[in-house]
Amino acid sequence: MPADDRRAERPDLEAPTAHGSALTSGPAPGAREISPLRPADGVQRFQTPRRAGILLHPTALPGPHGIGDLGPGAHRFLDWLHDAGQSVWQMLPLGPPAAHGVPYSALSSHALNPALVALEPLVEAGWLEASDLEPPSEVAGDGRAVAFGRVGPWKRERLRRAFDQFRALPGALGEEHVRFVGENPWLATWELFVVARARHGGRPWWRWPKALRRREPDALDALRRDTVDERACERFIQWLAHRQLAALRAAARSRGIVLMGDLPIYVARDSVDVWSYPDLFDLEDDGAPRHVAGVPPDAFSDDGQLWGNPLYRWSRHADEGFAWWTERLRAALAAFDLLRLDHFRAFSAYWQVPADAQTARDGRWVEGPGLEFFRAIERALDAPALVAEDLGDIDEAVHVLRRAAGLPGMRVLQFGFEDEPNLHSPHRHAEDCVVYSGTHDNDTARGWYDTLDQAARDRFERVASLDRLPATERAEHAADALVRLALGSVARLSIVPLQDVLGLDSSARFNRPGEARGWWRWRLASDQLDEASAARLRALTRLFERLSTSTAPAPAAAPAAEPNTTIGEALDC
Repeated sequence: MPADDRRAERPDLEAPTAHGSALTSGPAPGAREISPLRPADGVQRFQTPRRAGILLHPTALPGPHGIGDLGPGAHRFLDWLHDAGQSVWQMLPLGPPAAHGVPYSALSSHALNPALVALEPLVEAGWLEASDLEPPSEVAGDGRAVAFGRVGPWKRERLRRAFDQFRALPGALGEEHVRFVGENPWLATWELFVVARARHGGRPWWRWPKALRRREPDALDALRRDTVDERACERFIQWLAHRQLAALRAAARSRGIVLMGDLPIYVARDSVDVWSYPDLFDLEDDGAPRHVAGVPPDAFSDDGQLWGNPLYRWSRHADEGFAWWTERLRAALAAFDLLRLDHFRAFSAYWQVPADAQTARDGRWVEGPGLEFFRAIERALDAPALVAEDLGDIDEAVHVLRRAAGLPGMRVLQFGFEDEPNLHSPHRHAEDCVVYSGTHDNDTARGWYDTLDQAARDRFERVASLDRLPATERAEHAADALVRLALGSVARLSIVPLQDVLGLDSSARFNRPGEARGWWRWRLASDQLDEASAARLRALTRLFERLSTSTAPAPAAAPAAEPNTTIGEALDC
């Protein structure tokens, strides 16, 4: 339903239902029983040969323009992955960050980050000069960290220059651009949002004039009339970004590699989605959130994590057949072969924090949409290739929901050496899961080892046989040992952050949960992806029977997977 046609009035939120007093005690009394969509054994939907992959966000790739992108550097990384015997490249969300480069809080659930557009192809197309590609030192930096506040404006200026040239001489690609615009109706609202935000000094939508804030038709019409040129440029930028991502995906599949995306559970308050569909979110009439998202105190933070994203009005989503979610997933699965579904536990129960709370400690559990959501997605998309990120404060109800939805879950080895064995311990993995040495939220394997308490370090060293080495040599082998445990797991898919393959220390950590600034900036040095590291990883991948059957690049790109492809089909290149 178009946002402009939505009813202005919205009933009060239904009183939320508590999900039980303690997650460790299971679902609340009287909780509904769940009939599975598919056989409860999720491996039925994960029938794929053993595979191995690498986690690396494109912004961390080496390159000359201050930030990794979807261009030549990404294609060179595909070559390295192929040489290393890897068949999956997992990325973090690619949307335009609302602030501080955080990929999990985007301005749009459909748009891509303009900073990911590679500039070299624009020179090849004749839309930029080679001299346009020389960034000032404050943008390029030392190549080891992204300066988001400088890179974004510098790249956008180049993209504007390219647009001016394209508009004058569209050439053969003009028809492709027109077709892209026609096939992506979300662009019409996105372009309005971006130009309105720019015209109001980058201020969030709730600080715009009232008529525009409330999307009154006269205000939107006036904005359209006054921003024809700017809006056309935004369409051009999104076309470039999606075109380059599609080319990267085709190049990956020609090498027997699939792209794994990441779908954040929430969107930013300052997003086109919340501006366009306020009735789908838990907001006051003036657009202020009633409650915000977060998680309770955990291993990462004593106060929990106060994310601040607006929560969903799940009753309204259900009334509309989860149409917004269906289209969001459909678009993501058209761009990726496989999707990690972020914060899966919120579909069972989510942490609701009062909007004025200072920490996440003041939150409470509220029942989520449950299997009804996945039934709707199943009807619309027919067994989409999803992986449930079932980490955090997990109770039995989450496991029941994941099994009923037929989705593989995640296991993180860094969590597997606590006082008591748990599902993350190497000997407790199952086939229908994806095993990680660590995720983007963890320290690197080497950094993790360096900060382990003595008891956990002893357990890890015994399990990984590091105790056979002299004590002075164990640290330098810790990352390799954790990678070996991941590759040796019974889990069908093993994903390892590139930092762990390279044995990098805490200086290469990508994020620290609960800290808003200073993270997501790490970049790989161009000389760190060498033949020796690829050969070493390939040998381990072969040893643990995860080597892809594709041993050489095919002469032509294989067709991309359809949005309703199952996980097994998506991984079978």
